[in-house]
Amino acid sequence: MPGAGSAAKTGKNRVSLLQNEGTDGPLRTLNVEPDGRWECIDCAGDGVTSTGVLSEEHRERLQKLLANPSLANETDEARGYKVACIGALTSSLLTWAGLITSQDCPGEERPPAAEEILFLLTQNTPAELTSR
Repeated sequence: MPGAGSAAKTGKNRVSLLQNEGTDGPLRTLNVEPDGRWECIDCAGDGVTSTGVLSEEHRERLQKLLANPSLANETDEARGYKVACIGALTSSLLTWAGLITSQDCPGEERPPAAEEILFLLTQNTPAELTSR
C-alpha cells in the first residue's frame, strides 16, 4: 500500500496499538489519549473492552517518547517494512509519524524508539508484548 504510512497518522500526543496473532487471531486495539486515559478493545481476545489511566509518571514518559523525532525514520514506509512471519504476534503503533509495525518473531529487528513505546504500553495496560 504505497503512501499508507503517510495517510495513517494520529495526533501528536495520541497513540494507538493494534495487535493480532496469526491470520485468524482477534484484532486487539489499544487507544491512549494525551491525558493518559486508555481503552483496550478485545485485549484478552474475549470481546471485552477495558479502560484505565496511565500513572502520571508513565503518561509523561509516553509523551516524551511520542515526541521523539526519530519515529519518522521508523515508520513502515520509511523502513520499507514487510511482514516476515506467519502466525506471529504483530504489533502496529499508529503515531503522529505514521504506522510502525513489528512482529514477535526470531531475528526481527525492532525499531528502538517504537519498541520503547510498545514496552511502556504493554507493561501498563492489558496489551501484550509477546505471543502467549
